[in-house]
Amino acid sequence: MLQTDSGEMDGGNQSGVSKFLLLGISESPEDQRVLFWMFLSMYLVTVVGNVLIILAIGSDSRLHTPMYFFLANLSFTDLIFVTNTIPKMLVNLQSQNKAISYTGCLTQLYFLVSLVALDNLILATMAYDRYVAICRPLHYTTAMSPGLCMLLLILCWVLSVIYGLIHTILMTRVTFCGSRKIYYIFCEMYVLLRLACSNTQINHMVLIITGCFIFFTPLGFMIMSYVRIVRAIFRIPSANGKYKAFSTCASHLAVVSLFYGTLGMVYLQPLHTYSMKDSVATVMYAVVTPMMNPFIYSLRNKDMHGALGRLLLGKAFQRLM
Repeated sequence: MLQTDSGEMDGGNQSGVSKFLLLGISESPEDQRVLFWMFLSMYLVTVVGNVLIILAIGSDSRLHTPMYFFLANLSFTDLIFVTNTIPKMLVNLQSQNKAISYTGCLTQLYFLVSLVALDNLILATMAYDRYVAICRPLHYTTAMSPGLCMLLLILCWVLSVIYGLIHTILMTRVTFCGSRKIYYIFCEMYVLLRLACSNTQINHMVLIITGCFIFFTPLGFMIMSYVRIVRAIFRIPSANGKYKAFSTCASHLAVVSLFYGTLGMVYLQPLHTYSMKDSVATVMYAVVTPMMNPFIYSLRNKDMHGALGRLLLGKAFQRLM
């Protein structure tokens, strides 16, 4: 529940419009101009990069494998994720009206929470794919059948949707009063809880319980998968074989490290210590990570290079090859 004012957004009688003010990282006009062009460039790079990954995988039958199936879905998730937050942030940076409605804020929160969870679950599924490919190569075709891949993806979506709904519904029970100024780039859960003037103990408890399940369980699964993968790689007799096996996991490992590293900088701390300095860490996981993923997965991937070349250059690329 949102209690609001009849005049200013701060103090006064608690009735009137239901809005928050998204003030962003800086209120300086000079800083805002720089931030606008920086975030616009990063957004365009993210959109183009992830769209190219999706189109390259969809158009090249050689990439119709479980690993690239999940990679295309990861790119799709990142595409929705940045579109949920950055366009509104760009509008705020260019306009004097920085208000976001209560409903708009909760909608942004829902997609933010559910899509971060979905990213995490897809990364865990990709770790399982790499485990089967390296540790059980003879069973890979049957263990990662198209039906199972689709089932795993549906499970990821269902769990993330439920996770997002739980926290969004709980946020509707929170009362906000006093300042509704959000010195942040979007409606983020920790920031909203800091603005609450009602008891948020249930929110904290559910956040810890569900967070452990939706984040730490997949992380533990990924760690166990990579422990077994490393053991399997060390059993490969040739150095060339070891390199080929590890190279198939390197991109995924880099993305997982970037995802959990930036996420941990923001959320692995008590709520009362959470401050606006964490905006930089939030930008890292909300903007930089989705932008970097296409580069990480295509940097040293010959199959992806070939698919992108055929997509962009067509027959001219085939003649060059």
